[in-house]
Amino acid sequence: MKSSIDKQRGMPRLPSSGLSASAVAAALLCAAAAAQAQQATPPAGDNMTVTVTGIRRGIESAIAVKKNSDSIVESVSAEDIGKLPDISIAESIGRLPGLSAQRVGGRAQVISVRGLSPDFATTLLNGRELVSTGDNRSVEFDQYPSELLSGVLVYKTPDAGLVGQGLSGTIDMQTARPLSFSNRVIALNARGQRNSIGSAANAKATGNRFSASYIDQFADKKVGLAIGFAHQETPVQENQVGLYEPWKVADRPGVPSGTFVSDGIKALRRTGKTERDGVMATLEIRPSKSWVSIVDAFASKATQEDTANQFEVNLQYNGAFPCSPACTWTQTTVNDNHTQTGGTITNVFPLVRGMYNKREDKIHALGWNNRFSFDGGASVVADLNYSKAKRDELSLENNSQLNPAAGTYFDTMKLAFNSGDFSKMTTALRYDDPSKLFLRGTIYGSGYGKVPKVEDELTGVKLTANLPLASPMVGLVSDVDVGVNYADRSKQKRQPEGNINVGAQGDTTIASDLQYGLVDLGFAGLGNIPSWNVPGAVARYMTFNPTDTENYLISKAWNVDEKTATAFARANIDGTLAGLAVRGNFGLQVVRTEQSSTARYFDNSAPAGSQVKPIDDGKTVTDVLPSLNLAFSLGGDQTLRLALARQMARPRVDQLRASLEFGIDRATGNPGATGGNARLDPWRANALDISYEKYFGNRAYVAAAAFYKDLRSYIYTQANHSYDFSRFIAGYQACDTCPPAKPTGTYTAPYNGQGGKLKGAELSASLPLNLITPALNGFGVVASASFNSSNIQVKDPESESSVGGGFITLPGLSKRVYNLTAYYERAGFEARVSQRKRSDFIGEIGNFAGNRTLRYVVGESIVDLQLGYTFQDGPAKGLGLLFQVNNLNDDAYQTYAGTKDRPLEHIKWGRTLLFGANYKF
Repeated sequence: MKSSIDKQRGMPRLPSSGLSASAVAAALLCAAAAAQAQQATPPAGDNMTVTVTGIRRGIESAIAVKKNSDSIVESVSAEDIGKLPDISIAESIGRLPGLSAQRVGGRAQVISVRGLSPDFATTLLNGRELVSTGDNRSVEFDQYPSELLSGVLVYKTPDAGLVGQGLSGTIDMQTARPLSFSNRVIALNARGQRNSIGSAANAKATGNRFSASYIDQFADKKVGLAIGFAHQETPVQENQVGLYEPWKVADRPGVPSGTFVSDGIKALRRTGKTERDGVMATLEIRPSKSWVSIVDAFASKATQEDTANQFEVNLQYNGAFPCSPACTWTQTTVNDNHTQTGGTITNVFPLVRGMYNKREDKIHALGWNNRFSFDGGASVVADLNYSKAKRDELSLENNSQLNPAAGTYFDTMKLAFNSGDFSKMTTALRYDDPSKLFLRGTIYGSGYGKVPKVEDELTGVKLTANLPLASPMVGLVSDVDVGVNYADRSKQKRQPEGNINVGAQGDTTIASDLQYGLVDLGFAGLGNIPSWNVPGAVARYMTFNPTDTENYLISKAWNVDEKTATAFARANIDGTLAGLAVRGNFGLQVVRTEQSSTARYFDNSAPAGSQVKPIDDGKTVTDVLPSLNLAFSLGGDQTLRLALARQMARPRVDQLRASLEFGIDRATGNPGATGGNARLDPWRANALDISYEKYFGNRAYVAAAAFYKDLRSYIYTQANHSYDFSRFIAGYQACDTCPPAKPTGTYTAPYNGQGGKLKGAELSASLPLNLITPALNGFGVVASASFNSSNIQVKDPESESSVGGGFITLPGLSKRVYNLTAYYERAGFEARVSQRKRSDFIGEIGNFAGNRTLRYVVGESIVDLQLGYTFQDGPAKGLGLLFQVNNLNDDAYQTYAGTKDRPLEHIKWGRTLLFGANYKF
């Protein structure tokens, strides 16, 4: 009997190789109708052996993985070596049923699975948990070149043998295995690209990407080697208008009482570039049928450098607060929702700002896997892995204004606050002459800087064994897997910050040799503003001495360590139940985690000079996770799947920090603090999944699935009014007339709060249209629709200015997500148009302070186009030409505060056009 480890049951490996609800429904109905026709009359030639390439190869490989898995999974498979179907791996994943992508900087970067934020999913590389360069666990997928991956497998239901599983899902990125190929393969790819917004300042609108892959076998197919390299240079071009948060009811001269207003507005043109280099290598050795050894390595380095060239005005401050002379509105417009939509304001004092950011990310991952097979069918797998991620970042800002000593500097501005488009503003004064703009103290000082650093390191070892049974247990259990895994993870963050002050020369203009030229803010109704070399200006005219010992910075520095031991047993099912053939598994996973954090806290009650103190905290958490996966064969290539599981996701790393800011109210003796919580329990849920799937070999399928998750708790920031501060008040000396410190008080931090229910339904289909009629040979569609709902409500005090102080829905939850791809492929020609669409959701972004914050995000609809031709014979055989447009419809990224008539950000990153060639030999 072939062992379940040989078959990798429950953990399959991928082969190496304007939308509306009605539109998706129509596509799925069409698929169902075609299924019936195919079932009644199979097309002629179905028994012929056909070599499938290109788009169909990737689709059919993914269908085969879904069909043969014991769990409920989705997958993406490369169409060829170094050729996944999209320009980024996140865009490919975001098209899968039940998954959605959020754009960051114009790129699909983070993934939500089944309506839960990225924190609830874990990401693996070749089955091993990954570190990340972000503050938490969620992986930024654009750091993994799609050219170096053979595919991605998404587990929607876990099994006991899946180590590192997430609560919403587990995403496993996979690289090629060289001995899975029959011969040598060399693949080359090169593309040039251009951003439709165009060049500005010192940044080009063009970029490039190229990759090379080599796969070969040696020693009579006993040794295999795969090597890949990918380079990408991408322009950063962005137009943005943003309004200050919160929108609030406040008295403003010339604005009707009871009106919601914003205190400021900005318009910026961001310019720069991103460079990324990635390399992978796999050595596979199979000296005998009883031993296979695989060493694989991955490394990537990404650098993004950009500057926001920004015009900004505070509508309540012009050197005095409130404005003096008064900032008075005239011609004010207010909508029926009591939201100000525009007007003219006098006596404002705008800024022209340079906001520079440079970020460098490095990721290294190494794994060594050995599988030993024994007589009788038993096998053992030993796996060692190590990964490390590092992020170094530098953020600098310059603030300039017209010189008050030179004459007129108060301005009159006309503003229109728009939802669904850029808000507009016009000025009476001009800001396009750099000789009239001075670096000087403003409402935001003359500048500010940050130097964040993150390191994440993980070492793991795993040992598993497969034990076949001499005779099937109760006619169902064919074999058993047992195993242990140990992972030691350490993550740390530091974020020194500080003011950037004008130097000894005083207020100054910026010299011409540091100027880049004018940038056009016409999209916001403004004219041109200068752009300049921000680091150069800081070095020449300013001083910057960052620190991390201020009270408001202490909580941004922390170390978090996790030592996790996992043991599991899984019984694999292959038999008959109630007259139906059934396969699957049931089992138990026990996870024990020692979590701890070392950091510092700021004691406001201590004498100056001794306020920064060390702190450490933590606890040990044990979870028992049973799981069941059943796949019933209903005949006619139909499968009914049922899954039950207890699921768990570790808390966010930054929430586990021990750092805090502490103080005592001398008037009352009440202690209080804000910070992290190293004693958090994980998110936990009980889950039920059911899926019906109808297949037509590996050519097509239609499926309908439903899921239900009962989250037993949800982690969000709360106030604990009976926190024991005994260890913090020791040594506190009250003044002669002050009361002594009380032992208990209020600690505001992340806690395990009330959970709730999450449920959803997913419809999906993949259909080559020649199943309907031979006249449509070469045409096909892939479609999915997901519908999610939840009664879970959480609070996020850190995001109160944007999402309010009350309860909000789950971050990452879109109630509706649609995906549709239509393609044509025949005789070397291929064309594909894809659209992914999601409804409004609460998204996560990084704010100015470098912290995670939430925003209401307007639902997106992204259309991508790809055209290509591959030469089938002749001297150019193996050469393919490719043209792609990403974000063909130039869809904007929009956020708002509570209601859409109170906009926060309106951002456009433009279309990305690519033209290139692929060559395989």
